[in-house]
Amino acid sequence: MLRVAVVGSGPSGVYTAQSLVEQTAVPGVRVHVLDRLPCPYGLVRYGVAPDHEKIKSLQNNLRTVLEHERIGFVGNVEVGARGLTPERLLELYHAVVYCVGAARDRRLDVPGEDLPGSYSATEFVSWYSAHPDAVAGGFVLGARSAVVIGVGNVAVDVARILARGPEELHPTDVPETALGALAASRVREVHMVGRRGPSQAKFTTKELRELGAMPRARVEVEPSDLALDPAYTDPAGLPAVNRRNVEVVRAWAGATGRDPRERVIRVRFFLRPVEVLERDGRAAGVRFERTVPDGAGGVRGTGAYEDVEGQLVLRAVGYRGVPLEGLPFDAARGTVPHAAGRVLRDGRPSQGEYVAGWIKRGPTGVIGTNRPCAKETAGSLLADAPALARRAVAEDPLATLRTWGHRPVEWPGWLSIEEAESALGHTLGRGSVKIPDWSGLLAAAGQD
Repeated sequence: MLRVAVVGSGPSGVYTAQSLVEQTAVPGVRVHVLDRLPCPYGLVRYGVAPDHEKIKSLQNNLRTVLEHERIGFVGNVEVGARGLTPERLLELYHAVVYCVGAARDRRLDVPGEDLPGSYSATEFVSWYSAHPDAVAGGFVLGARSAVVIGVGNVAVDVARILARGPEELHPTDVPETALGALAASRVREVHMVGRRGPSQAKFTTKELRELGAMPRARVEVEPSDLALDPAYTDPAGLPAVNRRNVEVVRAWAGATGRDPRERVIRVRFFLRPVEVLERDGRAAGVRFERTVPDGAGGVRGTGAYEDVEGQLVLRAVGYRGVPLEGLPFDAARGTVPHAAGRVLRDGRPSQGEYVAGWIKRGPTGVIGTNRPCAKETAGSLLADAPALARRAVAEDPLATLRTWGHRPVEWPGWLSIEEAESALGHTLGRGSVKIPDWSGLLAAAGQD
């Protein structure tokens, strides 16, 4: 019987486990899906915006997979420097698939980036998503205006959350502390700024349209920004998504009449951040350089600058993979070197080690992109199964983990966390509300 560990319980990890147990070429494969957190689902739980209920409902599909009789969820087990090494994992399982995502945000590398009041969007998302590692939530305290740097879906998410009213967030699973802070927020102006034009922006049209449908916020665009984009006036040759994005922005630019909504989201283009401005030791805004298309798909600076006020600055310019101690790592790409999912050590496939998801291909694609990626990796692993099965491994991986000092949270423990979050929401007059701290999660799971 082939025993496999999948490290990471987000979509790529769950789809990998599903591919392994639903195939028939190698019968009886058993999979443990390991996660550092006591909760499954990865970024579906801790990255999808709380007001995106349809996307968050994907958890129901992931749950069905994790409840398969030959799949076990094993939370509260860290792999890496402070936990299990890859070498030790191979003492427990015939094969290990690493689906650890891309946990680090990209930096701007500009002066002032680390001032108080300047954060990565990842930190902000973790806070309103109740991630137990989230920093204390002083994000909106004292801020009147926010600058969100980036024009992808994460930038759209954080701009939208900043512009939501408390009555819109109350039905969601936002933790109570974040809900209170957002309800008291004085932010009335959100600038979402990109260095390129609307025809090159990375957001999806559905996310973009949501900004214009918000009951308490209006969207404004600067016509002079749009005029710089050669494809803006004639988008016919663009890919469908980019063309639809341009059409949405064009409609906003053509809006007439006074919109009485109390908050405004200003979408700006062709501005590149060069400095986070400081006042009284805190972020006070961002200095941008005006850019123009360079004719080769990029942009070049013009030497003209514009300051945009904001006491809260959030960068949403992408993610990078982080090295996992004991695994090879390509620092330039932010991925683990591989061949069709097989980890490469010194250019050669490493027996029993595989990757899937963002750590395999980089932070690209949508949730569904993980399915073919996982299927490819599972296919490589299954092709190697005869050799892998000859390796001697521990008879009971969970028992061995416990003797090594780990305290795994299995599926019943996760169900207990769900029950506790439902009860917490009931006491607050809300739906299910996430428990935002390690101690609370582990206590709910029966690990106190």
